[in-house]
Amino acid sequence: MAYFFDEPSHTFGEYLLVPGYTPADYTPDRVTLKTPVVKFDKKNGEKCPLSMNIPMVSAVMQAVSDDKLAIALAKEGGISFIYGSQSIEDQAAMIARVKSYKAGFVTSDSNIRPDATLEELVALQNKTGHSTVAVTENGEAHGKLLGIITSRDFRLHHCPEGAKVCEYMTPLKDLITGKDGITLSEANELIWNNKVNQLPIVDASGNLVSLVFRKDYSTHEAHPLELLDSKQRYIVGAGINTRDYMQRVPALLEAGADVFCLDSSEGYSEFQSRALKELHAAFPNIKVGAGNVVDRDGFMFLAENGADFVKIGIGGGSICITREQKGIGRGQATATIEVAKARDEYYAKTGIYIPICSDGGIVQDYHITLALAMGADFVMLGRYFARFDESPSNKLVINGNYVKEYWGEGSNRARNWQRYDLGGKKGLSFEEGVDSYVPYAGHLHDNVALTIRKITHTMSNCGALSIEELQQKAKITLVSPVTIQEGSAHDVIVKNTSIHAE
Repeated sequence: MAYFFDEPSHTFGEYLLVPGYTPADYTPDRVTLKTPVVKFDKKNGEKCPLSMNIPMVSAVMQAVSDDKLAIALAKEGGISFIYGSQSIEDQAAMIARVKSYKAGFVTSDSNIRPDATLEELVALQNKTGHSTVAVTENGEAHGKLLGIITSRDFRLHHCPEGAKVCEYMTPLKDLITGKDGITLSEANELIWNNKVNQLPIVDASGNLVSLVFRKDYSTHEAHPLELLDSKQRYIVGAGINTRDYMQRVPALLEAGADVFCLDSSEGYSEFQSRALKELHAAFPNIKVGAGNVVDRDGFMFLAENGADFVKIGIGGGSICITREQKGIGRGQATATIEVAKARDEYYAKTGIYIPICSDGGIVQDYHITLALAMGADFVMLGRYFARFDESPSNKLVINGNYVKEYWGEGSNRARNWQRYDLGGKKGLSFEEGVDSYVPYAGHLHDNVALTIRKITHTMSNCGALSIEELQQKAKITLVSPVTIQEGSAHDVIVKNTSIHAE
């Protein structure tokens, strides 16, 4: 006879946090959201080898996680898992672009030869929009640096026809430069101490490596939580499947991927067990998360087979129709609670702490705080990030409103990669996701900052300064439908609907 769970499963929207005592020094600005991403020997005092500064990762989806969004999210302190439903070469190229993007260190696409005319220079400036141009021996981005020329160095209509760049540039001997390997803070010190607007970075052979600009200083002040590796490069993750991983992973590692995630609608399978074992055997230092699961058995299976983190959730995503198509899944809150208990049980038994990620079911910002309070170490978000400028999908106008396209990895639009197929006969698969639109929401930075403020204020109300403390102190209540209705604006005519914005 089938096993029956005693209680129905619940979603985040059916719960509320009950405030706890807030000491005077438990203010939102003192809350830290730093959280572990991969497993570590916590009982013996080992430090987690990979942590995030905010508990948010972007979903392994074509409509969400490319290199542009990965850079934007790493600036805020989170990690993007670049989608694997593309060629190995294209995914590796995305990873490489993230790793080569150094915060504050600009690889110029606006360079010119010294014998070029000022007319050619102006045409280049108009094309790129850059007023500062590096002059290199061959006109290439990493050629031998000879000087710098800006729009302030000449007035075209006062210069003789055919005048050369070398006649108006500031030559190398008069430039302040930095050596390759310099840190961003050291570069900014040179800029400010020497009262210059830009600092060329050159290697031992005198070749241009990058440029650091004074105007970018305030930009980097705005991202104090940016997530960097030991070489000051942005951290980035990659989604992989259970088929071509032995060909895909070496290329992604070479490109610089920091962490991987086996991307599947259901992770309690031999396919994931096999992939975890083979990957860890071939690449001993690799970090691979697995999932998705929704109960204790699924967590224990992946933990015992080497998962570095475990992802929770089946059928809770806004574009996912797995539950209606296959009749499998579980309410996201209930699944998170049970898997968190299994995680703690495994930790008590082994001393190894395996972080868990709640994936799906997040509709309101406060649902993130609930997921953390219920035991999640971080959450994975798709729809949330798909709304922003930095996501790879198209921005359109539908019925007078700006929207962005958003489709599931199980939709027909993405199904050429057969993410959900378990190896049966071709042509027997079916959709488990839809193609849709989401309301356009602007820049990632502004929205994430607002979400983080909501989380830290709620944690302060609960008397917690860290996620771990929140999980120890949180008081959570199940609510009725009427209570949910009572919690929104009601019995009034609302003048400013922005209070409902996510």
